[in-house]
Amino acid sequence: MSTATQPATASLLAALHWRYATKLFDSSRSIAADTWSALEDALVLTPSSYGLQPWKFLVIDDPALRAELRPFSWNQSQITDASHLVVFLARRSITDSDLDRLIQATSEARGLPLEQLGFYRDLIQKDLVDGPRSAFIDQWSTNQVYIALGNFMTAAALLDVDTCPIEGFSPPDYDRLLGLEASPYRSAVVCAAGYRAADDKHASLAKVRFPASELIEHL
Repeated sequence: MSTATQPATASLLAALHWRYATKLFDSSRSIAADTWSALEDALVLTPSSYGLQPWKFLVIDDPALRAELRPFSWNQSQITDASHLVVFLARRSITDSDLDRLIQATSEARGLPLEQLGFYRDLIQKDLVDGPRSAFIDQWSTNQVYIALGNFMTAAALLDVDTCPIEGFSPPDYDRLLGLEASPYRSAVVCAAGYRAADDKHASLAKVRFPASELIEHL
């Protein structure tokens, strides 16, 4: 390992040991604008299968709306007390227009003629639109969203920002309150971000992880 790699490795592992699912946030502390901008960039830069990005990220800035969402989130205080709240949305379906959008964006970003990307579009079409996976596209999109969630939480930890992923919520009620019922997107998972409260006892609890020897196997 090079000397340049060692500090980065140590920083990554320190951040991962430091982070935990924060239960109590300090409602008086806010994430600085430049830090939050970097975290939004991390969301945008998240990789996805085929590069399709079948997601959207709703940052709930309105305190009144967050208060409305809280009863449908098992009344968890993170919903209202965290500096920022992100609702991760998944595409309900993948359509021809989604493929066209990706191909057009790829053509523009890489300076490639559209006809040169036709084979790639056909590949996705046969898999996700016309193929067997089209019957499970809702689950496929949700799986992609969780990649974004993990990327977001790791990026936050590296920036000393606390997070708490939240699955304890009612997606139908979120969709209703957020005006998503007729949208191509639906609520998939929620994440609160901010800074831990001094009296959050969970911050000092030992991590419970099975040994690497049981979880990682080399073949």
